[in-house]
Amino acid sequence: MAKRLVKGSEKWLFGVCSGIGNFFDVDPTIVRVLFVLFALFVGSGILAYIVLALLMPKS
Repeated sequence: MAKRLVKGSEKWLFGVCSGIGNFFDVDPTIVRVLFVLFALFVGSGILAYIVLALLMPKS
């Protein structure tokens, strides 16, 4: 069965980073740090997080 990108159970806000970490078999903390860096340096990390929070289904 293929993996699905869903919100994870290890939630801080909405479970987006946890879901992405589970999908790619990466520690969710690394994904969280990347989102923060992306938000600080590129500026669209917050927008990407909000879009993913709305679009990703719950597990």
